[in-house]
Amino acid sequence: MARASIIKEPPRNVRFDDGRHPRAKIGYVLLATEQTVQDDVFTLRPPGVGIHFTRAAIPDSITNDSLAAQAELLADCAASLLPDGSLDVVCYACTSGSLVIGEIRVFEELGRGAPGAKTTSLITGVIRALQEVQARRIVVVTPYLDEINRREAEYLEEAGFEVLSICGLNLEKDSDMVCVAPDYIAEFALAHDNSDADAIFVSCGALRTLDVIAEIEQQAGKPAICSNQAMIWDCLRLAGIDDRFDGYGRLLSDS
Repeated sequence: MARASIIKEPPRNVRFDDGRHPRAKIGYVLLATEQTVQDDVFTLRPPGVGIHFTRAAIPDSITNDSLAAQAELLADCAASLLPDGSLDVVCYACTSGSLVIGEIRVFEELGRGAPGAKTTSLITGVIRALQEVQARRIVVVTPYLDEINRREAEYLEEAGFEVLSICGLNLEKDSDMVCVAPDYIAEFALAHDNSDADAIFVSCGALRTLDVIAEIEQQAGKPAICSNQAMIWDCLRLAGIDDRFDGYGRLLSDS
């Protein structure tokens, strides 16, 4: 007959430190279909900064209606991120979703789920990034359907920018957006540049624009902003992290 294990008294003085992420903890609410944001965020993750993800259900169809339905999911998603209350920043990581729902509603829902964290959204990061590079007149390229492009142009105009043009690829499926070749994204963006524009904005977190944003900026000779670059910069700065990164545009190297 096996002898029962002897349970010993635990040590009285457990030694703790600040864990792996003493500098900051940032949470991202992603679309269920998202395949690009996580890689980009980890590419630009400074030492000592924790990154945490959750996903909101959505079909593989990016339309005004499917994005608007996300609003009801954001609070529960945010609540699933570090329920101990140690999260510093929480971000809704969808450009089109955050502008369709609207920043105020996004902040309210994220704040209900993660009341101790600073709230932001991808379109918020874009607006702040464009302001940081002192852009007023912009050209915008996207992978979206025209119904979303119209909403985006209106939203950016209301935020104080003059949208000289906006052009989309007319893709509906997120699974198609993630497969647009980075070199084609650069060609597409540069083909729609305008000499009167202060900056180029490549919209959509699903696009792999981070891979070519420095090339776009260099060839255009002006600031180039893309969704994930702007979002990461915004979240890090909100968390009090001022690390700089070379090779991903002047926003991350100089601001």
